[in-house]
Amino acid sequence: MAGITKAMSKFRLAVVQLHVSKVKADNLNRARRLIKEASGQGAKVVVLPECFNSPYGTSFFPEYAEKIPGESSQVLSEAAKENEIFLVGGSIPEEDQGKLYNTCSVFGPDGSLLVKHRKIHLFDIDVPGKIRFQESETLSPGSCLSMFDTPFCKVGVGICYDIRFAELAQIYAKKGCQLLVYPGAFNMTTGPAHWELLQRGRAVDNQVYVATASPARDETGSYIAWGHSTVVNPWGEVITKAGATEEVVYADIDLQYLADVRQQIPITAQKRTDLYSVNTVQDG
Repeated sequence: MAGITKAMSKFRLAVVQLHVSKVKADNLNRARRLIKEASGQGAKVVVLPECFNSPYGTSFFPEYAEKIPGESSQVLSEAAKENEIFLVGGSIPEEDQGKLYNTCSVFGPDGSLLVKHRKIHLFDIDVPGKIRFQESETLSPGSCLSMFDTPFCKVGVGICYDIRFAELAQIYAKKGCQLLVYPGAFNMTTGPAHWELLQRGRAVDNQVYVATASPARDETGSYIAWGHSTVVNPWGEVITKAGATEEVVYADIDLQYLADVRQQIPITAQKRTDLYSVNTVQDG
């Protein structure tokens, strides 16, 4: 029994940094191939990037939007089942009752839909002379937290801009998540400044693993993703990081190491809940 418990305390995570084109069918076929490649390398959990089936941009969201279930989610379901993995399906533009969402679907090893996370915090920024982007011009925000269980640990899901909000990560950790996954497409302004910093912050503050999946960088695109998909451990160390081009990177998640970190620096037990707390207004 101890051997089984020890085996379940470790698992391989794969992050797919996908090159995304304007041809949806090509994106889906490429994702399917790289998911299979990751499974062949022993990955039990695979994460795709934000907007993996379409270019990222407010002009593209209406054109590429689908219902869930739909074409892209069907491909994800089949890939999860074929490879017997937990698949965090990046995100796609989702259409539902006349509204558009930036949505991540997660599928289990039997192909079933485990959770659907609609991006909670929309990416509306304006950095003069560098970048202006307003997701709210076309997208609506989600209104639920999203977690799913695996035989290894509970996982919390966010999308890109969600990572900037420390409260979301704190709540996920409070609810027992030991791995947080953020499909995301930071850009050439915010990427070098904040991408790794935010991941390391969320990881060390909550003593969890954090994984991010970016599209590969395409210098010809209207929106250029930073790339550098990353996995950070509970000590705040980067344990794997992609470059700018398409690739699959791997990390062996060690939940005993996580437990050791929490024992050595027991911040959870030391929180002054008599002075402060972070709670959900509504459960989702």
